[in-house]
Amino acid sequence: MKYEQGLDYTVMLYLVYVALSLGLAIWVGRTLFRNGRVFLVDAFGGREALADSINHLLLVGFYLINIGYISFALTSQGYIESWRELLEVLSHKIGLVAIILGVLHVGNVYVFRKIHQHEKRLKEQLDRLEQSLSQPQ
Repeated sequence: MKYEQGLDYTVMLYLVYVALSLGLAIWVGRTLFRNGRVFLVDAFGGREALADSINHLLLVGFYLINIGYISFALTSQGYIESWRELLEVLSHKIGLVAIILGVLHVGNVYVFRKIHQHEKRLKEQLDRLEQSLSQPQ
């Protein structure tokens, strides 16, 4: 392991990686939480309490998955011996975090789109049933 004026590049990598990854996860989580509410209220047929509860649970799960992955990936193969190596490893690690965040987001949108479609079909079926029951025989 090389030191330059007492600097350990591996420790520097870990500190920068944790700071950037957690910052990215928190920013994305807050953005999704704030902007996803309207989508969830619509997906759950206007039931705001249910949408808010689901939104909060999604945020907690989102943070747990990301903190778990960030912690799990807090290793490096070998020693980091230069700023160039530090930046290469850091970009790889941050890139993986960003990909995971994107996949989780797209997965959530897909699931809630399916829920919304199901809710819409149920409402249409109920409307048709009500109409048929209200028509005189």
